[in-house]
Amino acid sequence: MLLHIPNVLDPEQLASIRTSLDNATWTDGRETVGSQGASVKRNLQLPDASPLRVELGHVVLAALSRHPLYHAATLPLRTLPPRFNRYEGGGQYGFHVDGAVMALPGGGHMRTDISCTLFLAEPEEYDGGELIISDTYGEHEVKLPAGDAIIYPSSSLHRVTPVTRGARIAAFFWVQSLVRDDAQRRLLFELDASIQALNRTGADAQAVLQLTGVYHNLLRQWSEA
Repeated sequence: MLLHIPNVLDPEQLASIRTSLDNATWTDGRETVGSQGASVKRNLQLPDASPLRVELGHVVLAALSRHPLYHAATLPLRTLPPRFNRYEGGGQYGFHVDGAVMALPGGGHMRTDISCTLFLAEPEEYDGGELIISDTYGEHEVKLPAGDAIIYPSSSLHRVTPVTRGARIAAFFWVQSLVRDDAQRRLLFELDASIQALNRTGADAQAVLQLTGVYHNLLRQWSEA
């Protein structure tokens, strides 16, 4: 499921993060990928060991924890702490698929079901830098306002086009969902959205209750927790 998550960060949070990142020390983004990714990746990242990366990652995760649309769409079980990248001067990332399993900071591993990019620069600040996501329906071009996020299946082939003016700055991370299958997650998301809409319009309470029971029983059946 490809989904735009608006207003993850408020203007004050966004301004604070941008000030920190504008004064940060960046490193070659190829240090955090394998040989296949390194051959097509040309960008900068905050070092994984950077205290600033940890600090800003906490801000992003706290904001996401308060966003109901994000939770309804991802049903998160585990989340890899966010990383931060910067594309400028022709920087790009060619077509690639994200790694299926990634190491957690405290030990252990997680499966990557969902990839997320949180945009931290306004579209008019830079030229290029579109996130291109390829799936069975074709290629989707994504370039969102600062503070908004896009989620999409980690199995998707995707790339970032060259940035020819300004700087594209973003946070990115991966989620292991309670529900592994993308189609099942989509059905649950659509069912949840319908239940919320019925609640807002004052629909028959018993019918809403029955639908809510269907949602939770499907989640119980499909959840891997």
